[in-house]
Amino acid sequence: MPFFQDAPRIANAYDSDPLLREHLARTLPPDALATLEPELRELGALSAGPLFELQLADREVEPRFTPWDAWGRRVDRIDPTPLWREAQKLAAQHGLVATAYERRFGALARVAQFALVHVVEPSLDVYACPLAMTDGAARTLLDAGNAALVDRAVPRLTSRDPARMWTSGQWMTERTGGSDVGLSETVARRDAGGTWRLWGTKWFSSATSAEMALALARPEGNGPGGKGLALFYLEVRGEDGSPNGVLVNRLKDKLGTRKLPTAELTLDGAVATPVAALTDGVRAIAAMLNVTRTWNAVAAVSGMHRALALARDYARRRVQFGRPLLRQPLHADTLAGMEAEREGAFLLAFRAAELLGRADAGEASEAERALLRVVTPIAKLTTGKQAVAVASEAVECFGGAGYVEDTGIPRLLRDAQVLPIWEGTTNVLALDALRVLDAEEAQAALAGEVRRCISALRDPALRALGEEAHAALEGALAWCAAEHLDAAVHAAGARRLALTLGRTLQLSLLAAHAQWCIDQGRGARALAAARRLARHGVDLVDTGGDVADSVLLAGAE
Repeated sequence: MPFFQDAPRIANAYDSDPLLREHLARTLPPDALATLEPELRELGALSAGPLFELQLADREVEPRFTPWDAWGRRVDRIDPTPLWREAQKLAAQHGLVATAYERRFGALARVAQFALVHVVEPSLDVYACPLAMTDGAARTLLDAGNAALVDRAVPRLTSRDPARMWTSGQWMTERTGGSDVGLSETVARRDAGGTWRLWGTKWFSSATSAEMALALARPEGNGPGGKGLALFYLEVRGEDGSPNGVLVNRLKDKLGTRKLPTAELTLDGAVATPVAALTDGVRAIAAMLNVTRTWNAVAAVSGMHRALALARDYARRRVQFGRPLLRQPLHADTLAGMEAEREGAFLLAFRAAELLGRADAGEASEAERALLRVVTPIAKLTTGKQAVAVASEAVECFGGAGYVEDTGIPRLLRDAQVLPIWEGTTNVLALDALRVLDAEEAQAALAGEVRRCISALRDPALRALGEEAHAALEGALAWCAAEHLDAAVHAAGARRLALTLGRTLQLSLLAAHAQWCIDQGRGARALAAARRLARHGVDLVDTGGDVADSVLLAGAE
């Protein structure tokens, strides 16, 4: 009989994730967990079963763009994939956005919401992207306090009815750049009737099939830079279904996230409404970025869990040199290292989610709000880099099969690569974190978080890890405060600083989680994860203060 390799399979995405179940048992009151757990188990079964199967069957299908109808009318219709149509219904019915706003779980609503997202997102072909922007739009409109827009849009953005729920776009990026949005060329003008209309080009607009969007534009006559921009609300189509001055130039041909319709748009007199003031638009999107960056971190850790689940199951089924790969010491060591990275990333992402939920509920202390400001960019950038590394290792774990498209494995890496890019690249967010750390309250909040974690440690091995985390934090903060280092040195080292802080937080959180697990009589895995994460390295700060590495770029100009 010829040999045929069994394909990897995955189990219920909730039941097969002990870290998620432990974290929820630690974080949620028992009655809240009892309420949430049946839905998590239901979504976990869907994620590992019908949705995963549809994802594989749907592999070659991509969104279709139709600019004109048969009679020459401009329609700019984007038809999503079959899986996206299923995802739209499922996301509404299970409240993947709504859970954060219903307050059934109080200040822990974000933990509950992102637990649901975590188990199902890897089987939804990046449908988390429009959901993140939808969530961010709802939070932004609520914070802005524009009653008319809140009444019009928020009930739709947070609806559980698939026929009523809207998704939102987020139109910031232009040809001039995505990070320096102050260079925006989109202009807002009032017409003769006093209606605001937008004119310009948006170079990237993800989830272009959304019903509404929040967009930055410069009211005519305003000054340059971010201060001269305003944040506008617009609906993509009019009441009759015709485009609201929104012309789709083309869908982007991307490396990954190919099921996500990302478009280049022309705004040709699109009717819009100012969300708040006619200035300081960049400041107005801060609330949105806190939300979408947290979604990015959770998507990173859920993708890491899926990659590991597939690689681990394959290692059980694939026999080489007389035994399964999982029993080959080097392969097992590789998987263990990936799992340690995943566990640290998970706890950091969900700590950011918990802080966001406390802020949403108005229950965050000043220290927690300061911690949220620094943890959000750090969590996003650290988990994004880890997700790419883990996905790359997962592809390699399959050997040649991991490089073959119809196994579905290469998609893991292609889709992961967006995570360090979208909502701020690693370097941009590292500089954001450096600026936040200029404030003493941010440094104090960060130090307080690490102390909170390590103060709970009683196991000798964990106490040693806590001391390592504390030393890394002290070194990083000392480097921030070093007056003999000039601004260029601090800027050049911002990425290493941010990753050090991210890994320090991960080690602290993982050590505290391991102590809880030991107290419950089940700490072996979490302790091993904390030890392994520490061995991978925590302190990446370069204390030399030398920017002479620029010589490596000689001849590049």
